[in-house]
Amino acid sequence: MKLDIIGDIHGCYQELTSLLTKLGYRWQNRKLVHPDHRNLAFIGDLTDRGPQSLEVIRLVYDIVVNQKQGYYVPGNHCDKLYRFFLGNNVQQRHGLETTVAEWEQLDEHDKQEVKEMMLTLYRQAPLYQSFDSLHTIIAHAGIPEKYIGQHGGKVKTFVLYGDITGETLPDGRPVRRDWAAHYHGDKWIVYGHTPVLEARFVNKTVNIDTGCVFGNKLTAFRLPEETIEEVSSHLPFIAERFQ
Repeated sequence: MKLDIIGDIHGCYQELTSLLTKLGYRWQNRKLVHPDHRNLAFIGDLTDRGPQSLEVIRLVYDIVVNQKQGYYVPGNHCDKLYRFFLGNNVQQRHGLETTVAEWEQLDEHDKQEVKEMMLTLYRQAPLYQSFDSLHTIIAHAGIPEKYIGQHGGKVKTFVLYGDITGETLPDGRPVRRDWAAHYHGDKWIVYGHTPVLEARFVNKTVNIDTGCVFGNKLTAFRLPEETIEEVSSHLPFIAERFQ
């Protein structure tokens, strides 16, 4: 198996299509194909903050659900949008407001179509995904050894939000422990969630959220090659969003 794992997209549709082209994917008869028979994986946070969240939903839905050429695990922003589409009373902030505003511009038919796509994507997605032949696990914010193979509330919170302490930084972001520094497993853990300027390799983990929506770049981790490919963002660079 050959896999290209793509970091947090956050509505950056233009950069996503550019990265797919750079990775060698092409459209043939309305189907995305790769001459080397590679597959795609998405580690969540498809939407929010960026300019074209709905186009990202449509594309990932097509690849994962229709074509069955890719894999997807949800991020915390995906989880919040899912709950919004269920009709739950969720706060429209931290980027959700941009996706909702985009969605509300659609006619009723297209609104329902996008809503059903996101609901289906989320419902069919595992919380985290293991690729045994590649000795790899993808999880939005990572996963420690003790939770691999488990599910439940604590696992879901960790996978969606990371190793949070319950405290917050002055700007409102949660304080997170560096779980990767204590990971000693032999499987790759490929994750995102926390923006970094360059793909961050620690032990056998790699954070590939390189903050495309904050003006840096969109990154893919390729297996079994263990290489990085990336494209630059078209959005303004916001230095304070990076750790």
